[in-house]
Amino acid sequence: MRRPIFAVLVFLLFLVPTTDAKKKSGGSKGKSKFDYYLLALSWAPTYCASHPQDKSNECKTGNHATFVLHGMWPQANTGQPPMNCKPASPVSSSVARHMLQYMPSRSLIQHEWEKHGTCSGLSAADYFKNVETAFNAVKVPDDFKNLDHTQKFPLKDIEQKFADANGAPVEAFRISCHAADLISVEACLTKDLQYQACSKSVRECPADEVSMGPPK
Repeated sequence: MRRPIFAVLVFLLFLVPTTDAKKKSGGSKGKSKFDYYLLALSWAPTYCASHPQDKSNECKTGNHATFVLHGMWPQANTGQPPMNCKPASPVSSSVARHMLQYMPSRSLIQHEWEKHGTCSGLSAADYFKNVETAFNAVKVPDDFKNLDHTQKFPLKDIEQKFADANGAPVEAFRISCHAADLISVEACLTKDLQYQACSKSVRECPADEVSMGPPK
């Protein structure tokens, strides 16, 4: 009878390290390590055309909203970026009130903190301070400031214009689209908020050109 018992003990000894390793490895959830940031600037006319019920300042007629801050997301060089890294407390009313200068709603502010900010390793106040700094540093090319009718632009032209306006490498910008309509321009930034080349983990719009409608 001793041999079976000994065999079971040996099996358990090998099993425990394997179980611990699985616990340590985890998945993208709960993982806070990241390589750089992805700053997302949504093109308001596209969003508002597909969300006619939205009554936020982003879509309010007469506000002429163009590129609107969506968020700044910790990004991985390879694989999936980290998300929802830890339980998130409500963003303080003072921080939320301040960020409403840049983001269209409190619900988006809270969502961005829960899904992305918790993976930055920063407090909510410091995270949104970085988001504000990064957004304010981006210069939008003149070509996109005063559109009065729908126009089509080659992807490479948009990326080059943003690169030229910001003294950045063209590889630092990517375009997100839906049905060949511009959804957002995304900028890749180091943890020190300097432009860097995006990795292949950041998807590029598959179209050669995208449409940009005029702001309301």
